[in-house]
Amino acid sequence: MVVPDRFSRVRHIRVSRKTILTLAGIVFLLLGGTLAAGIHYYSIIDRIGENEHLRQQNLQMRNRLAALHEKVSSIQTALDRVQRLDTKLRTITHLHDPKRHLAIGPYETGKMADANLEDGGSVPPPARVIGENPHLALNLLDNQLDELASKVGKREGSIRQLETYLRGQKTRLVSTPSIWPARGWVTTGFGTRVDPYTGKRTMHRGIDIANQPGVPVLSPARGVVTFTAASGEFGKMVVLDHGYGIRTRYGHLNEFKTDVGDNVERGEIIGTIGNSGRSTGPHLHYEVEVNGICENPKDYMLDD
Repeated sequence: MVVPDRFSRVRHIRVSRKTILTLAGIVFLLLGGTLAAGIHYYSIIDRIGENEHLRQQNLQMRNRLAALHEKVSSIQTALDRVQRLDTKLRTITHLHDPKRHLAIGPYETGKMADANLEDGGSVPPPARVIGENPHLALNLLDNQLDELASKVGKREGSIRQLETYLRGQKTRLVSTPSIWPARGWVTTGFGTRVDPYTGKRTMHRGIDIANQPGVPVLSPARGVVTFTAASGEFGKMVVLDHGYGIRTRYGHLNEFKTDVGDNVERGEIIGTIGNSGRSTGPHLHYEVEVNGICENPKDYMLDD
Protein backbone atom coordinates (compact mmCIF):
# COMPACT_ATOMS: atom_id res chain seq x y z
CA MET A 1 0.00 0.00 0.00
CA VAL A 2 1.36 3.38 -1.07
CA VAL A 3 -0.05 6.54 0.58
CA PRO A 4 1.48 9.62 -1.12
CA ASP A 5 -0.31 12.32 0.98
CA ARG A 6 -3.71 12.94 2.49
CA PHE A 7 -5.21 14.39 -0.70
CA SER A 8 -3.96 11.63 -3.06
CA ARG A 9 -5.45 8.29 -3.64
CA VAL A 10 -4.00 5.32 -1.85
CA ARG A 11 -2.48 2.80 -4.20
CA HIS A 12 -2.34 -0.92 -3.64
CA ILE A 13 0.51 -2.96 -5.13
CA ARG A 14 0.43 -6.71 -4.95
CA VAL A 15 3.69 -8.63 -5.18
CA SER A 16 3.64 -12.37 -5.43
CA ARG A 17 5.92 -14.66 -3.49
CA LYS A 18 7.50 -15.80 -6.75
CA THR A 19 8.40 -12.23 -7.71
CA ILE A 20 9.97 -11.58 -4.30
CA LEU A 21 12.02 -14.72 -4.56
CA THR A 22 13.08 -13.79 -8.08
CA LEU A 23 14.13 -10.30 -7.00
CA ALA A 24 15.98 -11.75 -4.01
CA GLY A 25 17.75 -14.17 -6.32
CA ILE A 26 18.79 -11.36 -8.64
CA VAL A 27 20.08 -9.30 -5.74
CA PHE A 28 21.97 -12.32 -4.45
CA LEU A 29 23.49 -12.96 -7.87
CA LEU A 30 24.49 -9.30 -8.19
CA LEU A 31 26.13 -9.32 -4.78
CA GLY A 32 27.90 -12.61 -5.54
CA GLY A 33 29.10 -11.35 -8.90
CA THR A 34 30.36 -8.14 -7.34
CA LEU A 35 32.19 -10.10 -4.66
CA ALA A 36 33.71 -12.47 -7.23
CA ALA A 37 34.74 -9.53 -9.43
CA GLY A 38 36.37 -7.86 -6.43
CA ILE A 39 38.27 -11.02 -5.53
CA HIS A 40 39.36 -11.49 -9.16
CA TYR A 41 40.42 -7.83 -9.34
CA TYR A 42 42.61 -8.07 -6.24
CA SER A 43 44.00 -11.37 -7.51
CA ILE A 44 45.01 -9.65 -10.75
CA ILE A 45 46.53 -6.78 -8.80
CA ASP A 46 48.52 -9.29 -6.74
CA ARG A 47 49.69 -11.09 -9.86
CA ILE A 48 50.67 -7.80 -11.47
CA GLY A 49 52.75 -6.99 -8.39
CA GLU A 50 54.32 -10.46 -8.47
CA ASN A 51 55.03 -10.17 -12.19
CA GLU A 52 56.60 -6.76 -11.64
CA HIS A 53 58.76 -8.25 -8.90
CA LEU A 54 59.80 -11.10 -11.22
CA ARG A 55 60.47 -8.61 -14.01
CA GLN A 56 62.71 -6.59 -11.71
CA GLN A 57 64.52 -9.77 -10.65
CA ASN A 58 64.93 -10.78 -14.29
CA LEU A 59 66.25 -7.32 -15.15
CA GLN A 60 68.69 -7.48 -12.25
CA MET A 61 69.84 -10.92 -13.40
CA ARG A 62 70.38 -9.66 -16.93
CA ASN A 63 72.33 -6.67 -15.62
CA ARG A 64 74.46 -8.96 -13.46
CA LEU A 65 75.01 -11.31 -16.40
CA ALA A 66 75.98 -8.38 -18.60
CA ALA A 67 78.45 -7.19 -15.95
CA LEU A 68 79.79 -10.73 -15.61
CA HIS A 69 80.11 -10.92 -19.38
CA GLU A 70 82.16 -7.72 -19.39
CA LYS A 71 84.32 -9.06 -16.57
CA VAL A 72 84.96 -12.32 -18.45
CA SER A 73 85.85 -10.33 -21.58
CA SER A 74 88.22 -8.16 -19.53
CA ILE A 75 89.87 -11.23 -18.00
CA GLN A 76 90.19 -12.79 -21.46
CA THR A 77 91.83 -9.62 -22.79
CA ALA A 78 94.23 -9.53 -19.85
CA LEU A 79 95.11 -13.19 -20.38
CA ASP A 80 95.76 -12.51 -24.05
CA ARG A 81 98.15 -9.71 -23.08
CA VAL A 82 99.89 -12.04 -20.61
CA GLN A 83 100.14 -14.69 -23.29
CA ARG A 84 101.71 -12.27 -25.75
CA LEU A 85 104.16 -11.12 -23.07
CA ASP A 86 104.92 -14.75 -22.23
CA THR A 87 105.59 -15.49 -25.91
CA LYS A 88 107.85 -12.46 -26.27
CA LEU A 89 109.77 -13.30 -23.12
CA ARG A 90 110.30 -16.83 -24.38
CA THR A 91 111.47 -15.46 -27.70
CA ILE A 92 113.94 -13.16 -25.99
CA THR A 93 115.21 -15.87 -23.64
CA HIS A 94 115.08 -18.61 -26.29
CA LEU A 95 112.62 -20.63 -24.19
CA HIS A 96 110.46 -21.18 -27.24
CA ASP A 97 109.84 -23.68 -29.99
CA PRO A 98 113.17 -24.50 -31.71
CA LYS A 99 111.23 -24.93 -34.95
CA ARG A 100 110.31 -21.22 -35.03
CA HIS A 101 112.63 -20.63 -38.01
CA LEU A 102 110.46 -22.84 -40.19
CA ALA A 103 107.92 -20.02 -40.54
CA ILE A 104 109.04 -16.43 -40.30
CA GLY A 105 107.72 -13.09 -41.43
CA PRO A 106 104.08 -12.18 -41.92
CA TYR A 107 102.76 -15.64 -41.04
CA GLU A 108 103.59 -15.28 -37.34
CA THR A 109 100.51 -13.20 -36.58
CA GLY A 110 98.23 -15.89 -37.97
CA LYS A 111 100.06 -18.60 -36.07
CA MET A 112 99.75 -16.61 -32.86
CA ALA A 113 96.00 -16.29 -33.37
CA ASP A 114 95.66 -20.03 -34.01
CA ALA A 115 97.67 -20.75 -30.90
CA ASN A 116 95.37 -18.55 -28.85
CA LEU A 117 92.36 -20.49 -30.08
CA GLU A 118 94.02 -23.83 -29.40
CA ASP A 119 94.85 -22.68 -25.91
CA GLY A 120 91.23 -23.04 -25.00
CA GLY A 121 89.71 -19.64 -25.50
CA SER A 122 86.07 -19.67 -26.51
CA VAL A 123 84.42 -16.31 -26.51
CA PRO A 124 82.00 -15.24 -23.75
CA PRO A 125 78.27 -15.45 -24.59
CA PRO A 126 77.02 -12.50 -26.64
CA ALA A 127 74.49 -9.98 -25.40
CA ARG A 128 71.80 -11.66 -27.55
CA VAL A 129 72.08 -14.90 -25.55
CA ILE A 130 71.99 -12.95 -22.29
CA GLY A 131 68.79 -11.22 -23.35
CA GLU A 132 66.99 -14.29 -24.71
CA ASN A 133 67.98 -16.90 -22.15
CA PRO A 134 69.72 -15.61 -19.01
CA HIS A 135 69.96 -19.09 -17.49
CA LEU A 136 71.73 -20.47 -20.57
CA ALA A 137 74.02 -17.44 -20.56
CA LEU A 138 74.79 -18.07 -16.89
CA ASN A 139 75.78 -21.67 -17.67
CA LEU A 140 77.95 -20.51 -20.57
CA LEU A 141 79.64 -17.89 -18.39
CA ASP A 142 80.20 -20.50 -15.70
CA ASN A 143 81.94 -22.72 -18.26
CA GLN A 144 83.96 -19.72 -19.44
CA LEU A 145 85.13 -18.99 -15.92
CA ASP A 146 86.24 -22.61 -15.54
CA GLU A 147 88.21 -22.36 -18.79
CA LEU A 148 89.74 -19.05 -17.76
CA ALA A 149 90.72 -20.50 -14.39
CA SER A 150 92.47 -23.33 -16.23
CA LYS A 151 94.24 -20.85 -18.51
CA VAL A 152 95.30 -18.75 -15.53
CA GLY A 153 96.83 -21.85 -13.95
CA LYS A 154 98.74 -22.64 -17.14
CA ARG A 155 99.95 -19.06 -17.51
CA GLU A 156 100.98 -18.93 -13.86
CA GLY A 157 103.06 -22.05 -14.28
CA SER A 158 104.62 -20.65 -17.45
CA ILE A 159 105.46 -17.30 -15.83
CA ARG A 160 106.95 -19.08 -12.80
CA GLN A 161 109.15 -21.09 -15.13
CA LEU A 162 110.27 -17.88 -16.81
CA GLU A 163 110.91 -16.23 -13.46
CA THR A 164 113.15 -19.09 -12.36
CA TYR A 165 115.03 -18.97 -15.63
CA LEU A 166 115.37 -15.20 -15.75
CA ARG A 167 116.85 -14.95 -12.27
CA GLY A 168 119.91 -16.71 -13.61
CA GLN A 169 119.99 -14.81 -16.90
CA LYS A 170 120.30 -11.17 -15.83
CA THR A 171 123.44 -10.51 -17.89
CA ARG A 172 121.92 -11.98 -20.98
CA LEU A 173 118.73 -9.99 -20.53
CA VAL A 174 120.67 -6.75 -20.25
CA SER A 175 122.26 -7.62 -23.61
CA THR A 176 119.02 -8.71 -25.30
CA PRO A 177 117.05 -6.09 -27.32
CA SER A 178 113.76 -5.32 -25.60
CA ILE A 179 112.75 -1.71 -26.40
CA TRP A 180 111.89 0.31 -29.49
CA PRO A 181 115.03 1.85 -31.03
CA ALA A 182 113.02 4.94 -32.04
CA ARG A 183 109.53 6.31 -31.78
CA GLY A 184 107.46 6.70 -34.93
CA TRP A 185 105.19 4.84 -37.30
CA VAL A 186 105.91 1.35 -38.61
CA THR A 187 105.54 1.77 -42.37
CA THR A 188 106.89 -1.64 -43.38
CA GLY A 189 106.86 -4.78 -41.30
CA PHE A 190 109.04 -7.87 -41.22
CA GLY A 191 108.53 -10.39 -44.04
CA THR A 192 108.00 -10.48 -47.78
CA ARG A 193 106.94 -7.26 -49.48
CA VAL A 194 106.86 -5.57 -52.89
CA ASP A 195 110.11 -3.64 -53.33
CA PRO A 196 109.20 0.04 -53.97
CA TYR A 197 112.03 0.35 -56.51
CA THR A 198 111.94 -2.96 -58.42
CA GLY A 199 108.28 -3.92 -57.97
CA LYS A 200 109.33 -7.49 -57.13
CA ARG A 201 108.50 -9.42 -53.97
CA THR A 202 111.53 -9.52 -51.69
CA MET A 203 112.25 -10.41 -48.09
CA HIS A 204 112.28 -7.39 -45.78
CA ARG A 205 114.55 -8.47 -42.94
CA GLY A 206 113.58 -5.76 -40.47
CA ILE A 207 110.98 -3.08 -39.83
CA ASP A 208 110.87 0.52 -41.01
CA ILE A 209 110.01 3.21 -38.44
CA ALA A 210 109.18 6.58 -40.01
CA ASN A 211 109.62 9.91 -38.25
CA GLN A 212 111.16 13.34 -38.69
CA PRO A 213 114.90 13.56 -39.48
CA GLY A 214 116.97 14.02 -36.35
CA VAL A 215 114.77 11.90 -34.05
CA PRO A 216 117.14 9.97 -31.71
CA VAL A 217 117.86 6.30 -32.36
CA LEU A 218 118.45 4.33 -29.14
CA SER A 219 120.32 1.15 -28.38
CA PRO A 220 117.73 -1.48 -27.38
CA ALA A 221 120.24 -3.30 -25.14
CA ARG A 222 123.82 -3.33 -23.92
CA GLY A 223 126.30 -3.90 -26.73
CA VAL A 224 129.45 -2.92 -28.58
CA VAL A 225 129.50 -0.77 -31.72
CA THR A 226 131.10 -2.81 -34.51
CA PHE A 227 130.23 -0.71 -37.56
CA THR A 228 129.50 2.98 -38.30
CA ALA A 229 129.73 3.86 -41.98
CA ALA A 230 127.82 4.14 -45.24
CA SER A 231 126.60 0.74 -46.41
CA GLY A 232 125.15 0.86 -49.91
CA GLU A 233 121.36 0.91 -50.06
CA PHE A 234 121.09 1.26 -46.25
CA GLY A 235 123.04 4.53 -46.27
CA LYS A 236 124.60 5.47 -42.95
CA MET A 237 124.43 2.35 -40.80
CA VAL A 238 125.30 1.35 -37.24
CA VAL A 239 125.76 -2.28 -36.20
CA LEU A 240 125.75 -3.37 -32.55
CA ASP A 241 127.00 -6.69 -31.24
CA HIS A 242 125.12 -7.64 -28.08
CA GLY A 243 126.83 -10.97 -27.50
CA TYR A 244 125.08 -14.34 -27.27
CA GLY A 245 124.87 -14.40 -31.07
CA ILE A 246 122.65 -11.28 -31.20
CA ARG A 247 123.36 -8.34 -33.51
CA THR A 248 121.21 -5.33 -34.45
CA ARG A 249 121.45 -3.02 -37.47
CA TYR A 250 120.22 0.56 -37.94
CA GLY A 251 120.02 1.93 -41.50
CA HIS A 252 119.25 5.22 -43.29
CA LEU A 253 120.66 7.30 -40.40
CA ASN A 254 121.17 11.03 -40.59
CA GLU A 255 124.22 11.12 -38.31
CA PHE A 256 126.21 8.90 -35.96
CA LYS A 257 126.32 9.52 -32.22
CA THR A 258 128.88 6.81 -31.45
CA ASP A 259 132.07 5.26 -32.84
CA VAL A 260 133.30 1.74 -33.50
CA GLY A 261 134.44 0.09 -30.29
CA ASP A 262 132.17 2.10 -28.01
CA ASN A 263 130.24 0.26 -25.32
CA VAL A 264 126.62 1.35 -25.19
CA GLU A 265 123.84 0.66 -22.70
CA ARG A 266 120.13 0.17 -23.28
CA GLY A 267 118.49 3.53 -24.08
CA GLU A 268 121.74 5.27 -25.11
CA ILE A 269 121.58 7.38 -28.29
CA ILE A 270 123.61 5.86 -31.15
CA GLY A 271 122.36 8.03 -34.04
CA THR A 272 119.42 9.92 -35.51
CA ILE A 273 116.76 9.06 -38.06
CA GLY A 274 117.62 10.18 -41.58
CA ASN A 275 117.03 9.57 -45.27
CA SER A 276 120.41 8.31 -46.42
CA GLY A 277 120.89 5.47 -48.88
CA ARG A 278 118.06 4.04 -50.97
CA SER A 279 115.13 5.51 -49.13
CA THR A 280 111.73 6.93 -50.06
CA GLY A 281 111.57 9.17 -46.97
CA PRO A 282 113.10 9.71 -43.54
CA HIS A 283 112.88 6.52 -41.49
CA LEU A 284 114.90 3.96 -39.53
CA HIS A 285 115.48 0.45 -40.87
CA TYR A 286 115.92 -1.83 -37.83
CA GLU A 287 117.05 -5.47 -37.92
CA VAL A 288 117.57 -8.11 -35.22
CA GLU A 289 119.81 -11.03 -36.10
CA VAL A 290 120.16 -14.10 -33.86
CA ASN A 291 122.85 -16.64 -34.72
CA GLY A 292 122.97 -15.32 -38.28
CA ILE A 293 119.20 -15.47 -38.85
CA CYS A 294 117.08 -12.31 -39.03
CA GLU A 295 114.04 -12.41 -36.75
CA ASN A 296 111.04 -10.16 -36.40
CA PRO A 297 112.19 -7.13 -34.35
CA LYS A 298 108.70 -6.75 -32.88
CA ASP A 299 109.27 -10.00 -30.98
CA TYR A 300 111.99 -8.09 -29.13
CA MET A 301 109.87 -5.10 -28.12
CA LEU A 302 108.20 -5.59 -24.75
CA ASP A 303 106.52 -2.17 -24.74
CA ASP A 304 103.84 -2.58 -27.42
